[in-house]
Amino acid sequence: SSKRGSFCLPISCFFSQAYYQNKLKLALIGQSLFGQEVYTNLRKQGHKVVGVFTVPDKDGKADPLAVAAEKDGTPVFKFPRWRVKGKPISEVVDTYKAVGAELNVLPFCSQFIPMNVIDHPKHGSIIYHPSLLPKHRGASAINWTLIEGDKKAGFSIFWADDGLDTGPILLQKECAVEPSDTVDTLYNRFLFPEGINSMVEAVQLIADGKAPRIPQPEEGASYEGIQKKSNAKVSHTHPAEVIHNWIRGHDKVPGAWAVLDGQPVTLYGSSLLSSPVPAGQPLEVEGASQPGLITSSGLVLFGSDGKALQVKSLQFEDGKMIPAAKYFSSGDTTSIELTEEEKKMAEEIRVIWKGILSNVPVIEDTTDFFKSGAASMDVVRLIEEIKPKCADVQLQNEDVYMATSFHDFIQMFVRRLRGEDQEEELVINYVSATKDINNMTLKMPYQCFINGKFEDAENGKTYDTVNPTDGSVICKVSFASVADVDRAVAAAKEAFETGPWGKMNPRDRGRLLYKLADLMEEHQEELATIEAIDSGAVYTLALKTHVGMSIQTFRYFAGWCDKIQGTTIPINQARPNRNLTFTKKEPLGVCAIVIPWNYPLMMLAWKSAACLAAGNTLVLKPAQVTPLTALKFAELTVKAGIPKGVINIIPGSGGLVGQRLSDHPDIRKLGFTGSTPIGKQIMKSCAVSNLKKVSLELGGKSPLIIFSDCDMDKAVRMGMSSVFFNKGENCIAAGRLFVEESIHDEFIARVVEEIKKMKIGDPLDRSTDHGPQNHKAHLDKLVEYCDIGVKEGATLVYGGKQVDRPGYFMEPTVFTDVEDHMFIAKEESFGPVMVVSRFKDGDVDGVLSRANDTEFGLASGVFTRDINKAMYVSERLEAGTVFVNTYNKTDVAAPFGGFKQSGFGKDLGEEALHEYLRTKAVTVEY
Repeated sequence: SSKRGSFCLPISCFFSQAYYQNKLKLALIGQSLFGQEVYTNLRKQGHKVVGVFTVPDKDGKADPLAVAAEKDGTPVFKFPRWRVKGKPISEVVDTYKAVGAELNVLPFCSQFIPMNVIDHPKHGSIIYHPSLLPKHRGASAINWTLIEGDKKAGFSIFWADDGLDTGPILLQKECAVEPSDTVDTLYNRFLFPEGINSMVEAVQLIADGKAPRIPQPEEGASYEGIQKKSNAKVSHTHPAEVIHNWIRGHDKVPGAWAVLDGQPVTLYGSSLLSSPVPAGQPLEVEGASQPGLITSSGLVLFGSDGKALQVKSLQFEDGKMIPAAKYFSSGDTTSIELTEEEKKMAEEIRVIWKGILSNVPVIEDTTDFFKSGAASMDVVRLIEEIKPKCADVQLQNEDVYMATSFHDFIQMFVRRLRGEDQEEELVINYVSATKDINNMTLKMPYQCFINGKFEDAENGKTYDTVNPTDGSVICKVSFASVADVDRAVAAAKEAFETGPWGKMNPRDRGRLLYKLADLMEEHQEELATIEAIDSGAVYTLALKTHVGMSIQTFRYFAGWCDKIQGTTIPINQARPNRNLTFTKKEPLGVCAIVIPWNYPLMMLAWKSAACLAAGNTLVLKPAQVTPLTALKFAELTVKAGIPKGVINIIPGSGGLVGQRLSDHPDIRKLGFTGSTPIGKQIMKSCAVSNLKKVSLELGGKSPLIIFSDCDMDKAVRMGMSSVFFNKGENCIAAGRLFVEESIHDEFIARVVEEIKKMKIGDPLDRSTDHGPQNHKAHLDKLVEYCDIGVKEGATLVYGGKQVDRPGYFMEPTVFTDVEDHMFIAKEESFGPVMVVSRFKDGDVDGVLSRANDTEFGLASGVFTRDINKAMYVSERLEAGTVFVNTYNKTDVAAPFGGFKQSGFGKDLGEEALHEYLRTKAVTVEY
């Protein structure tokens, strides 16, 4: 089942046209996610992998390539080495030869493979190399591409020989090197995805007898090993661009360094400074012609040509890393010296404290307001008595709760008096993400949102988010790294453990969530417009459902904040003692949420509203292809007054961000909506890491049974909605309709008649019924899905093709005569494809058996005027939701979730709160 794709990892599918080409028996020798992707895609193309040879498990965890192969039942061998003292290990070589491969494929192979293995297969061996051979041979090829300022990067797939990356070239692909590229950006933007595709292409060329062997010339060949740390020092005698290239080429390993103010410091996140140099505080840089500058954006360094570059992060010898902009910040906020005027003010406040805490003989600096007996009314009194003495300082009740000792209160008060303790104003750079569209000026945040601030990914990496209506780029969005995830989790952990959110009265927490819902309603046209251009949702549907239900969800859960209750439990008394036992419902801590691309904002709301109402903090990863409403939502959370660190939004790939969230030891719960294969992987990672709690809403193939005694008008209307709602990109879409034989032909005829009236077009056009599919890869998959349906013998009644117009539009499609064994009867399309099977008149139990013959159980439906039949069928349908004479009717108060491989755990309703709470039992003897 493929669905929504919150993780950007491969999901097996079996409807490629490539099955009709020549195929080979392959041995894969390699490792990592790259190796896993190559393996999965080769199998998808119909090649037979007869053996996988990868590295041994590390800390009990198998390499991703091994995980995928073992799941498929492919033979897996985990040899720690192939040679000893330069000689092949005969047992290892014999085991390899026994699999009978016709070609060795080496994706990301880190072991030395003997030549009698390399040359053994009929077609020999091919290897992937991350450079345009012959230049930059060796393991650090990508680094040297950047260090030497090459304008083009790329990769080569070559025939292995006994030299060092010297075999004949089979194919090469190249891309331009951008000024801001790092090793990570080049790898993730081009070398990784295109490398996988080209490995598959290379194998097919060999299978078809069309693979070239182009000898590598010696001219232009180079080999430079990975630099040692001692050799990675920055030379400041070069122009700024050369220094920039040196820093970014060493960005992860080993790290370029300079001596700043007398101490060695490693530099990360370099970018050339094209704008005027901002004001800053000078910093001595050893060997430089002029000092560096610590500015609000980072460390500015100057090259020998007088031009400047900017460094974002610094790492000291003890391993501590800080934003370069914070170099001169001591971070010491424990105590400040008071002026004589401020001391006088402090003594006046001490008198106010003494008046309230009349039971305390002397108000010391260590006196705690609440431990001394103060209550909530005393908080109000304290603030009101201080107001007339200093109208310039605006105090809130929460300020007293956050500074409970007299010393801390005075320190907070004086900082507030000086203007030092004000929250930083939220800074958002809209320059590259502002559009005049839909009769408004749309301003969209596009950076990571961490600890209450929008900021670039640590490595500066970005990616394009695309408008599916015409394929145009909306803007570049920050592409988060693992380091960004760790910073976000640390912020969420601090916000939960020491920030105001964890200490806040539940009713006040609800007040903030109500305010957030109000702001979402105030900005609903903007949110719906972003949803339309980023996900392809029809604007009117986005207003009502994508945004409208999101607002309802936050209001619903805001009301639950002060109604989360435990229970008292009578237990056996042990005489002469008496006991009181009660339970408490507590938040879990830091929660991670990973959401899909079909309802970007609504899925965010369904999970995060319950999470926040329960008192948790969160780190949320939107789908890579639809990040913009989540980031706009982040902006609104600041306006609502949600404390910093409570909500963090991290756009990026599932392979990096999602996997790190699954593995992170400080996360206590992960909520995921997406495909079943990825859900299984998440569950495994969550278990291995720290046994974190998991809720999963996964794939579906929801059956809809239409009996002959139905209301035909309603069945046609709702049956179409069950499939075509939101372009079919709907988790509960009816994946298969069962129509009773006596009404089958009439039902199909009426559906086709109604489809012809549907307007396909721009989702911002108010009269549009059917917008574009979310992204091109999904559209291509839908076309292949329909091709398979035709080849298997189903009758294509309508549609089945891409609409002949710009953008990613798919025709609403209808298949009939679909038999139970067919691919389209079993697999979810997640698109506007109606799959219809007929059943014999009166065969209620037979159609129920067919409807339940699936591993999925998300939703289902039945149409009949017979209430007895409706209840009988609804009781026996194996699904988390059953719709009777309606469809798609979800509500924020009704729990939503699946059975079987559609997952477990609930969104919405009171049950959703329990997904984000833990129960503690307390027994008191008295």
